[in-house]
Formats: sequence, C-alpha cells, structure tokens
Amino acid sequence: PTFVVDDERPGVLGAVDWIFNGWGAPAWAEWDKSARIGAFVAEASGAERIPSLLVNEGGAIHVDGAGTVLVTETVQLDAGRNPYATRELVEAELARTLGTTNTIWFPRGLTRDYEDFGTRGHVDMIATLPQPGRILLHHQTNPEHPDFEVSRQLREFLAGQTDASGRPFEIVDVPAPATLRDDDGFVDWSYVNHLVVNGGVIACGYDDERADAVAAEILADAYPGRRVVTVPVRPVIDRGGAIHCITQQQPRVGA
Repeated sequence: PTFVVDDERPGVLGAVDWIFNGWGAPAWAEWDKSARIGAFVAEASGAERIPSLLVNEGGAIHVDGAGTVLVTETVQLDAGRNPYATRELVEAELARTLGTTNTIWFPRGLTRDYEDFGTRGHVDMIATLPQPGRILLHHQTNPEHPDFEVSRQLREFLAGQTDASGRPFEIVDVPAPATLRDDDGFVDWSYVNHLVVNGGVIACGYDDERADAVAAEILADAYPGRRVVTVPVRPVIDRGGAIHCITQQQPRVGA
C-alpha cells in the first residue's frame, strides 16, 4: 500500500490499498495473490486501510508532501488499468487518498517501459520530488538512445509546470549511465529511481564508476544531511524494476 498520515488525526497511520492488475493486465501477468498484498500489509502494520477503486502502483506516483503529485498519462489513463477514467476522476481520487491538490501529468515514461514486460510509463523512472518546488529529472545525454528525445520533451514539458504553491520547478538533470544497450535492447537505467530512508538515500549502481559517482553527488545535494549509499542494482533491474520499484516507505506516527 501507499502509507499516508493525516495532520488532523495524529498517531493514525493510513494505508491506501490501490487495485493491482499486473501493470495493466498484460497477457503474461498473473496477479491474484499480488492484488491482496496491499490489504495484507495494511493489517500487518496496524494501519487504517483506505480502499481505492483506482488501478495504481507505488512506482506510478511521486509526491512532495505539500500538495503536488507526479503521474503519467500512459499509466493512470491506461485502458488496461482504468478504462473509464478521466484526468478529473484520477485527480479527485488522488486528492481523496493522498491529500494532493496539484497533479503534474507527464505525457509518457522511458522507451523500454513500453515493451512487453514494462509498466507503460512509471514516473519513478523519470522524475521525483526531493523537496517542494524541486524536481530531479532523468537525463539521457547520448543522442543515439531514444530516451535522448524523451528527456528533451519531458524537460520542455516541465518548464511550463508549477507546484501546488504556484512556483515554477527548479529542474535538476540526473544523467543516465553511459551504457545504452543490453542483450534485449536499449536500457532504461535511471538514478532517479532511488529510496529515501531515515538519514540516508539508497541509490542505484550500474557498474559505471563515473556516472554512479555523479549521481551520488547530485543526490547528496538534493537531500542535505543524508548519507548516499550506492548499491549494485543490475541483478534487480534485469528482473524488471530498480530500488524504488521494490520498496515502500512506512512513516512513523505518534510519539
């Protein structure tokens, strides 16, 4: 589930239980057991379950804690997920469950994410919000990669957006690793996909010493006071996903 807290009910932990259907009901997916995990974790953690009729996943949203949420048109409005949804309905449900007031609709995700085993555009591969008003954006620097043009388009799109307070975003480019391809085609390796924990940041490492170091420096600047630790992620991403994809923060509530 996506854990939430409510300023008007201190000490109460909420858990938004989205509907899950294997990232848009692709032919290869089976999700009967997976669809029950949100409710199971909510109960195990003692959280108040908040059921939702929206098909959604943790990697499909990012929030700044101050009213802004990042999504992609190709996930929340995916016909395989929410065939009857509109932007207005999705925004209303995100407001109800997450308390957001401003939704940034990215037009798409990374190229590889639209192949058979992709998520159809999870936002956690392209952008995140380390603080209100600031966005870390995946940046493919090599014009030989199709995401070079995708990165350009996404940056151009963001230049016209504002956060929930009406501020233009400070956009921080996070360069991709130098590797362009693996055995299956163009890679979607991203340092934007990381986990923020108490006192630290767990970052993806791609066996690219220079790019890994640059990304760690950018993340250290984005999260002052936190220690950035880079871990090898190739075995994880080869199975589909990265650090943020396989984790979910649980906030502490109460004293």
